[in-house]
Amino acid sequence: MRPMNNRHRAFFLLLLFVISAIQCLAQDPQKIIAQSIKAAGGARSLSRVQTLSVQGNISGSDAAEAGAFTMVAKQPNRLYRELHVNNATLIEAYNGKSAWTQNAAGEISTLLGQPAVEMEAAAQFYNARLLNLAKTKVAANYLGHAQILGRAALQLTLTYPTRVVWELFFDAQSYLLVGEKASIAGIPEEIYYDDFRVVNGLKLPYKIELHRNGQIYNVTVTQVDVNEKAGERTFDFPRKSQAQLPDIKKLFEQIDANQKQLDKIKENYAGTHIEENTEYDKNGKVTKQVNNEYTFFYLDGEQVETLVKKDGKPLSGSEQEKENEKTRKHIEELQKKEQKKEAKEEKAKEQGKEAKDEDEADIETFLRVSQFVNPRHERFRSRDVLVFDFEPNPDYKPKSMVEHMISELAGAVWVDEQAMEVVRLEAYFVGGVKLAGGMLASLQKGSSFVFEQAFMNNEVWLPTYDEVHLNARLLLVKGMKVNAVDRYSDYKRFNVETLNTVGKPKGAEEPAPAPGTAPVPSAPHVQ
Repeated sequence: MRPMNNRHRAFFLLLLFVISAIQCLAQDPQKIIAQSIKAAGGARSLSRVQTLSVQGNISGSDAAEAGAFTMVAKQPNRLYRELHVNNATLIEAYNGKSAWTQNAAGEISTLLGQPAVEMEAAAQFYNARLLNLAKTKVAANYLGHAQILGRAALQLTLTYPTRVVWELFFDAQSYLLVGEKASIAGIPEEIYYDDFRVVNGLKLPYKIELHRNGQIYNVTVTQVDVNEKAGERTFDFPRKSQAQLPDIKKLFEQIDANQKQLDKIKENYAGTHIEENTEYDKNGKVTKQVNNEYTFFYLDGEQVETLVKKDGKPLSGSEQEKENEKTRKHIEELQKKEQKKEAKEEKAKEQGKEAKDEDEADIETFLRVSQFVNPRHERFRSRDVLVFDFEPNPDYKPKSMVEHMISELAGAVWVDEQAMEVVRLEAYFVGGVKLAGGMLASLQKGSSFVFEQAFMNNEVWLPTYDEVHLNARLLLVKGMKVNAVDRYSDYKRFNVETLNTVGKPKGAEEPAPAPGTAPVPSAPHVQ
């Protein structure tokens, strides 16, 4: 074999350098995304897109599947997708407050749970166009090489704060996005793109291959509109399925009055609370997990709980004793708080005034700060409910921290009108919220929560589930990305007036607390 001369050696070293550079690039998801943004038209052009509308004709595996495809995306997080095939119109939409769908039978309903979360993530994905992922706490990870439509591709995943995962495939040469895999509105889909053309400075696909429910739909795009007007009605729940919105103030006042009565009934119940918290770093890697179990009861409208298990293991005797002491102190604090509240109310009554906590969110605050839209009647957990969306009132300027926080919320409420109770609540922050000017903490845009409760023992509504997705920065330094899930179950009858007997030797005359509740030694008598 002939030895390499200097020219050959230089060429070989250069080749190795190029291969190494390509491999390094391929392993850095941020660089791949940056190249894709550049290939699609550049960050400046993409950031100017406020609305994008795509229409096309569908041909499937047989002639009966011919139809039409429509997708409309609008900043910051609106999305409408429609498939008209086999004389049926399938729709999935997110209006910035709630997600809804229309099935093949024409039935329209609000999406719940994971399908709703997926639809919200889809709205974010198609509007963000891969821009500002770090700012919105979307983690990107490189998976490796793949083959898409017979071409070499680089595969990445995006993980949203709500734990929705989106698989992406980029052409290894052009870096254009040529494929996606994701579950949207509860339906796993694969979408492939080809025939890219320039529209308003953007490279957009004119051939779309959609795999959905075992069917393959080939879409030939016929029209693309960039920054054309798209009204909010495009994304809202259809008017034909909407109900008459009742007097919101009166409804909320009835719910509030009913809740005060239920708070006393709730004190007759104890249950089990399982807490699952997961913290992530900026790349979506899990940094901490907590799985705890508590027993709890209610006192003066607040939840009093005692830790009994950590990571699935019961506490030792000494550990349990410490937790019981914490609970006893919590009870004392609540009693003192209630006494101060009663004294304040009594003083206000003597002065002919109404005692009010300025830091507390009441009905009047919500009515001032929010507006309510899209009312509809639906079935929820086998009950008839009224559902309506809420969003910030653009005509109201917040005057306090509480008002400011509420003014950044949007979401949906499910109300059982017969029981006068909120059975489900979804909300997220449309903008960031700073506490103490950001010195103490700042909640970032997109942080969200869900709350549900159920009718127990034909007597009282009690929590069953809540979920929080939190993006925050503490003390201007520490960033947090947390997913927290709480599950409540095993509700049993319980009387808080027996607390002073808890932990006494067996054989005591007075009854012990409900099975499954942790002992609270020497707990004071609750009047």
